[in-house]
Amino acid sequence: MKPSGEVRNFTVEADDDGIRLDRWFKRHLPQIGFGTVSKWARTGQIRVDGSRAKPDDRLQEGQQIRVPPGGDAPHKKPKERRELTKAELEQAEAMLIMQTKSALVINKPPGLATQGGTNTFNHVDGLLDAYMEEGDEQRPRLVHRLDKDTSGVLLVARTPGSAAYFSKRFSGRSAKKIYWALVVGVPDIKQGVIEAPLAKQPGSGGEKMHVDHEGGAPAKTKYRVVETAGKKVAWLELQPMTGRTHQLRVHCAAMGHPIVGDGKYGGKEAFLTGSVSRKMHLHARRLIIDSPDGGKLDVTADLPEHFAASMDQIGFDENASDAMPMRDDPPPATREEKKQKARQHAKNYRKAQRGPRRARGGTGGKPKGKKK
Repeated sequence: MKPSGEVRNFTVEADDDGIRLDRWFKRHLPQIGFGTVSKWARTGQIRVDGSRAKPDDRLQEGQQIRVPPGGDAPHKKPKERRELTKAELEQAEAMLIMQTKSALVINKPPGLATQGGTNTFNHVDGLLDAYMEEGDEQRPRLVHRLDKDTSGVLLVARTPGSAAYFSKRFSGRSAKKIYWALVVGVPDIKQGVIEAPLAKQPGSGGEKMHVDHEGGAPAKTKYRVVETAGKKVAWLELQPMTGRTHQLRVHCAAMGHPIVGDGKYGGKEAFLTGSVSRKMHLHARRLIIDSPDGGKLDVTADLPEHFAASMDQIGFDENASDAMPMRDDPPPATREEKKQKARQHAKNYRKAQRGPRRARGGTGGKPKGKKK
C-alpha cells in the first residue's frame, strides 16, 4: 500500500464483488472514517473506473478505485495473533473436516462452546487462529452457531467477503441443515412440521426459551422419524426452517418427546434408564450451502463417541438415513402464474356450462348438409 500522502489505487478483488463502497473502506482502510469517505465522494475525489462514486454504490470485481491522499486517523493497533498451545493446535486440527478457498468446515465436539462468555475460556472462536496460513491478513470468522452441547457441522468463513456471502445464505434460509436426534418416546405422526413461535422465558436471564403463541417469533421445524425402538426412543431427522435459539430442543420438548440428555427442556424425563449416555443427543449431521467459489458445499460430520455408542446399543443403523434434506414446499405462485391459473379455471368452467360438444359425423344428430 502506498503512503497516505500519495494517491492510492486499488483493484476490486473477487472477494469484494458486490460490496458497497463504504463497506470496502471499512474492510480495507478502516482508519479512514465514514465522514471522510462521504466528503471525498461528494467532492468527486473518490473515483471508480474514473467516474464519481457514492458511498452506497456497489463495486464489481476488477474495478479500479482511486483514493486521494490523507484521511488517515489514529486507530488501534491490530490485534496480534494469539499463540496457541500444542493441545489447542491438536484440538483444532482434529475438528477440521474440509478446507476451501472461502471456508473451513469443522466437526464441533459436544461440550465445546462456539464463542466465549462468562467463565468460558475454551471455545471454537478462540481456536480459529490455528487455521490461519502464512500471508493471511484476515482472521477466520464464525457465521453461525451451535449450542455448547450440540455437536456437528460448523461453517467458518475464511475472508470477510465469504463471511458476508455465507451469512446471507443462512439468513435467507437457502442453506440446508440436517440434524440427527434421539428423542424420548415415539411421535404418533412419523413425518411432519412443528410450527410453534418461540420467546425468551421470563426469569431465565434469556438463557431459556419457551413456546409463546402471543409474542413469540415464528419458528418452524421439519421432522421425520427414521427408526424406533419400541415406544421407548425414536431417531429423528430434523431440519430447522428458521434459526431461533434452542429451536430444535424446544420444539421436540413441545411435541412431548424431549431430546435424550436435554435436562434443560425435558427435565428428568429426558434421561433414559440403563447405560445410555446422559449427554445430549443432538448432532448437526449435514450442511448443504452455496459456495462463493461456485457450486455447493455438501458436508457430513461423524457422530461423537457417546451418540454413536447409544445408536449401537439401541440397535439403530446409521445407514438407515442418508441425511438428505426433506422435500421443500413448492415456491409460492407468481402473480402471472395466478392469473394464468384463474384464466384456465374460467375457461374450464365455461366449457362445463355449455355441456359436451356434438361430435362431427356422429350418429346422434342430424346429418350436416347444405340448405336447399
